[in-house]
Amino acid sequence: MSSLHRIRKTAKENRTLRFNNLLHHITPLLLHNAYANLNKKAARGVDSETGQSYGQGLTDKLQSLHVKIHTGRYKPQPSKRIWLLKSDGRQRPIGIAVVEDKLVQQALVWVIQSIYEEDFLGFSYGFRPKRHQHKALDALFVALTEKRVNWVIDADIKGFFDHIDHSWMMKFLEHRISDKRILSLVEKMLKAGVSDEGKWSASEMGAAQGSVLSPLLANIYLFYVLDLWINKWRQQEANGEIYIVRYADDFVICCEYQHEANRLLDKLNERLKQFNLTLHEEKTRLL
Repeated sequence: MSSLHRIRKTAKENRTLRFNNLLHHITPLLLHNAYANLNKKAARGVDSETGQSYGQGLTDKLQSLHVKIHTGRYKPQPSKRIWLLKSDGRQRPIGIAVVEDKLVQQALVWVIQSIYEEDFLGFSYGFRPKRHQHKALDALFVALTEKRVNWVIDADIKGFFDHIDHSWMMKFLEHRISDKRILSLVEKMLKAGVSDEGKWSASEMGAAQGSVLSPLLANIYLFYVLDLWINKWRQQEANGEIYIVRYADDFVICCEYQHEANRLLDKLNERLKQFNLTLHEEKTRLL
């Protein structure tokens, strides 16, 4: 993936550059790598195709898929919705994409990630290369035991993935991407809809949990909504020390002073509401 390394190098050298020629990086080879990366035993999408069965005649299928992508004829299928029981008794909706859509999503992730890995801040850990949950826990441990931390905001965004605003999502992507073909692919994925027990419904908001693309989109959304904002707030507004550890949509904010923790929590509520998000009142705590 040397071409993706070049994207990352360029993104690092020019933090304001908008990339306008990205689609050509989605090659048959990249799609083949996406297939190699695929969990062949994963749940089936609406077409009931398995990863193993898709592999029959793979070269021809990937070549055809590549042509459809580059001629604008590619159209993702709706995700198959299944429900997983959560520990609190509620159900979490999971979207299962068809194999072909998973490959396109993985290719998109690799291309877009090449740009944003140079932009993301150090306190963001979830669903990023070489930044697993243990590193997030290590960072939190250091903040709590070695820094001047006396108060912690344990934050929970209510139904985060269900409330990702498509309009804001596309505006955020346009900060770094001007290639309309890549943006169109992402938007198609967001609006592909869901099939729940065979009944199709449109996706006017949100990103399907369980999809290959959603974790990266979540990180980009919160990079603009939360990360840049709180980084600026702690530099310009805070007198005491402020630390944040974010793993996808779960995050904690460590504060030195109680009054600043309370003020930050109020401002955080205001900030999130601007982007169609709210803190879960029962699960968000100041400790």
